[in-house]
Amino acid sequence: MRLLVILVSYMLTWGLFSSFVPTSASAGINLWPKPTSLSWPHPQATFLSPTFSISSPNHPHLYPAVNRYLLQILTEHHQPLIDPAVNLSNSSPPLQILAIAVADLSAPLHHGVNETYSLFIPSAGHTANLTAQTVWGAMRGLETFFQLVWGDPSRVPVGLYLWDSPLFAHRGVMLDTSRNYYAVEDLLRTIGAMSANKLNVFHWHITDSHSFPLVLPSVPELAAKGSYGPNMQYSPVDVATIVQFGLEHGVRVIPEIDTPGHTGSWAEAYPDIVTCAGMFWWPAGSEWADRLASEPGTGHLNPLNPKTYEVLKNVIADTVTLFPEPFYHAGADEIIPGCWKADPTIKSFLSDNGTLSQLLENFVKSTLPYIVSLNRTVVYWEDILLDDNVKVDASVLLPEHTILQTWNNGPNNTKLIVSAGYRAIVSSSEFYYLDCGHGDFLGNDSQYNQPPTGGDTGNGGSWCGPFKTWQTIYNYDITYGLSQEEAKLVLGGEVALWSEQADPTVLDARIWPRASAMAETLWSGNRDETGRKRYAEAMDRLNEWRYRMVSRGIGAEPLQPLWCTRNPEFAEFLVLRSFLLCSLFPISNQESRRCLSKKAYHNPCEPNNSTK
Repeated sequence: MRLLVILVSYMLTWGLFSSFVPTSASAGINLWPKPTSLSWPHPQATFLSPTFSISSPNHPHLYPAVNRYLLQILTEHHQPLIDPAVNLSNSSPPLQILAIAVADLSAPLHHGVNETYSLFIPSAGHTANLTAQTVWGAMRGLETFFQLVWGDPSRVPVGLYLWDSPLFAHRGVMLDTSRNYYAVEDLLRTIGAMSANKLNVFHWHITDSHSFPLVLPSVPELAAKGSYGPNMQYSPVDVATIVQFGLEHGVRVIPEIDTPGHTGSWAEAYPDIVTCAGMFWWPAGSEWADRLASEPGTGHLNPLNPKTYEVLKNVIADTVTLFPEPFYHAGADEIIPGCWKADPTIKSFLSDNGTLSQLLENFVKSTLPYIVSLNRTVVYWEDILLDDNVKVDASVLLPEHTILQTWNNGPNNTKLIVSAGYRAIVSSSEFYYLDCGHGDFLGNDSQYNQPPTGGDTGNGGSWCGPFKTWQTIYNYDITYGLSQEEAKLVLGGEVALWSEQADPTVLDARIWPRASAMAETLWSGNRDETGRKRYAEAMDRLNEWRYRMVSRGIGAEPLQPLWCTRNPEFAEFLVLRSFLLCSLFPISNQESRRCLSKKAYHNPCEPNNSTK
């Protein structure tokens, strides 16, 4: 009898209760990254007029963006995996115009530029309004409007107001083009995908010990002899194309010329200024501490050779000319003592009571002021201050001219950097390294020769394994453990793809959609309005966004079987089962409320554990 009452009660209440089930079909319009604030009280839509147009101020970078988005809006006809449960309004005329207003047309694309925008699509009227403080905010708003359009014929929500602004000003992707070469079109495709995800910094790690692909007019021998070949170089024209493309997509291009370490490729053109070049990276029988490099590919610039600075200043001057970006990344990571000690002049310096840290300080004192004189802020990897063996005194690195990028020890090193008064860019390898988990590129490595019963060590032979999943990236809080004042010094973050085991064939899948996960957390955060982590809710949106990126020509990695999206009714079955269990067994009022809470049910392919 009790079961019958329960079933009748279930049938009577199902109409109300089913509205709590967040199935894909009722999820509305997908946006990525999630906006800061969105009001859409009555989910209605209207058609986009066949003569739809965009009006905007005249600006050399906004104008191409407007033309690009207009073409995409009129031709994409995106079909969501599940049709949005949106009613077509009978009273709303087709939307004819998106009118863009920009308060400041002169603001350059520099760090900290205002990217705020608002978007209003009225229920009645022919014109939607996009208002932004700067051109770059207008570009973010254009992307959002584009994501709101779907179907064939095209539809767009009405009665919608959206205000949006990023949490962090620096949101980037770092790509290494030295270990393997990427064609210009690969870089352009990556920058385009970054813009679609509202990422705004392309950190280009151009050179390393393995190759020097950048053609510099003052020192052309570096690329001529240090690249993988004439068809694997970036000419000044190539760089201009990439920089211009970045400007038209709201993406800064920051060059990194890593010195004094990671410079073995310089030795082909200038052997006198490079120590330990071409030597075996880990001499047989030696301890790890006595290695010449952390991986095959040896060579450090010699700080004691005056010619080093003649060549390097030409490199810096040419690079600054090619890249108008105010940040210059000077590297300074992984100074390996053994490489410098292999040089006779440095051996003599050390035997005369000199230290390796003094060598690095001499190098920084000879280069940092020169870079600053060219109106650049210098970015270094954290090693320059935090390395256990070779580092400089903080007095050499003035915080007003220096930014430190962290890659070790997660929030601990971020804390050390900002507590010392430096601005920080977070690229913690434990969370943001996209190359991790694919083993290593060394062939003769005994760690892979384990007995069949030995099992996996957990890192798959990768020093930074395991693979960094999108959930790992999404749930990372880059200001964790910091005071409010310290958190203000965190400029943002970058995911990083080092290319020992990556090239154009895997580029898209290694970056996307994992970089999308970081993009949302740095734009609008990873928590809902109650402070709970929202990765379960993000799953459906990210999955949908991944499919849309693929339709745009980005080979993003799949996240789930398509079945998960196509079977939302499975979630309703879970609701019925849970409702019956909650009713059959005596539980507390609090537990009962959870049983009937919409927060208790998620995508059928997700566990119910997203409330931390």
